[in-house]
Amino acid sequence: MPVNLPTSLLRSFVAIVETGSMIAASEQVFVTQSALSLQTKRLEDMVQQPLFLREGRRLALTPAGETLLDYARRLLALNDETVSAVGAGHFAGPIRIGMVQDFAETMLGGILARFADLHPESQLYARVAGTAELLALLEGGQLDIVVGYAGADDPGAIQVAPMAWYGKESLADRAIVPLAVLEKPCRFREAAIAAFEAAGRPWRIAIETPNLSTLRAAVEAGLGITARTHLFLADASPLEMINLPALPQVACIVRRGGPFDQAAQRLFDLSVQVVRGLDSDVR
Repeated sequence: MPVNLPTSLLRSFVAIVETGSMIAASEQVFVTQSALSLQTKRLEDMVQQPLFLREGRRLALTPAGETLLDYARRLLALNDETVSAVGAGHFAGPIRIGMVQDFAETMLGGILARFADLHPESQLYARVAGTAELLALLEGGQLDIVVGYAGADDPGAIQVAPMAWYGKESLADRAIVPLAVLEKPCRFREAAIAAFEAAGRPWRIAIETPNLSTLRAAVEAGLGITARTHLFLADASPLEMINLPALPQVACIVRRGGPFDQAAQRLFDLSVQVVRGLDSDVR
């Protein structure tokens, strides 16, 4: 009987080679590291050859692994071409979208709900992180769409919004102004600190957190003021005090990888449409 090599095993094998590690590959193919190890062992059993050699912390291909890699890539390309042709553009795998926390909390549900109505058969993978991390994942082929922030002069800007100060007015009058910020890297953190430095105003970090919800709670509790866009507190008004330093604008961006099928293109277009419509909400 001929041996049938499952494309899921071949896709995991190629992901390990192309990312260079089990950790990165597991994120790309959406399985745990332990499951990925079992898949590799199963593939080795099927071809009856070892595929990897461990050189310190690095995985190196055996001669059999080198041979299989070329065939695996060709088989996967033919598989994906077949699915695309027969399915007439219908998506056969997860669409991977990444968003910064601001967009995830104010837009993600709406975009996904609209997309699900249009493509009920599609599968989605959503990741929430900082823009720098998301763009790195996009560059590495681990995300298909990224919604995030960039400098106001970014040529790919979909929308440009002003940064503003949020928090209790009384905090702005303190001799040393307390700031509430997200962990590095964060464009808003950098802008807030740079603004106070440029104005020669004393400041201190009163609270630092990786979580936007925690930051919001800290600001509402009066622990510090923060620099964000109108997306941060949709129901609150920004501080308009002449004794606070001016802040720059920030660009909202939607970036895509490729290649795209019909469903992925629809999700990208929806994301652009929603971000472009933010101008009506800018204060």
